Amino acid sequence: MRSSLEIYNLETGAPHLVLQTDRLIEAPNWDPSGKNLLVNGDGLLFRVSLDAPSLNPVDSGFAKRCNNDHGISPDGRQIVISHHRDSGSEVFVMPAEGGVPRQITPEAPSWWHGWSPDGKRLAYVAARGGRRVIDVYTIPAEGGEETRLTFGEGHCDGPDYAADGQSIYYNCDRDGHAQIWVMDTDGANQRKLFADDYVNWFPHPSPDGQHLLYLAYPAGTMGHPRDVPVALVLCDPSGHNRRRVLEFNGGQGTMNVPNWSPDSRAFAYVRYAPVES
Repeated sequence: MRSSLEIYNLETGAPHLVLQTDRLIEAPNWDPSGKNLLVNGDGLLFRVSLDAPSLNPVDSGFAKRCNNDHGISPDGRQIVISHHRDSGSEVFVMPAEGGVPRQITPEAPSWWHGWSPDGKRLAYVAARGGRRVIDVYTIPAEGGEETRLTFGEGHCDGPDYAADGQSIYYNCDRDGHAQIWVMDTDGANQRKLFADDYVNWFPHPSPDGQHLLYLAYPAGTMGHPRDVPVALVLCDPSGHNRRRVLEFNGGQGTMNVPNWSPDSRAFAYVRYAPVES
């Protein structure tokens, strides 16, 4: 599988290739400095400098089974990771320059997806009590008691905070297939933004609060597979004025986590293609 790490500029409407590799890499985050991207691959983390793009390993200590649910704190000082242990995925934080991770979530499985703009809380999805249903939770960024926001209404995923920190966007299939939903940060006022036939995942609000980006699968897609035809859709935070800005082979790993540039002028993503023999 060939991975192409790219940036889409909203002003020019054109994609820019940052790095291409025959290694499977996933889920780019943009560093608050605007100078680097963070991706994962083979259970490890890599920092990609935009000035001289290459896969530079980030020391994650014992965490060698990181999945594609990771991110950088708003102040740029910490990285949150979702690392697999025998009990399943658990959420940890570590210094941005690398170091020993510290466990945050009390149970497995847990997968991180969003950091509140004030840096105080993490949003993630988890299954508890032996159930298979995935719900949305939040927890203090320093650890502590988790708060459950959805209650088995369907499979929920991809929670990400709005720019003002007052609401959380997420996807949920409670009406039959995954659509984009939003709720207050305490779980109140849950509402679907719109309804269409596409299977919609991983909503990411821009830092300036002007845009919402999400991943659209073809109708009938089950789950969120990789290497299928997908579209990246841009719309207003209310869900209006939707437009498909890119179409390519992607899916799992393309933009599972927050991927906007700090100035909201661009976003990063990964597209996939078979390696030519």
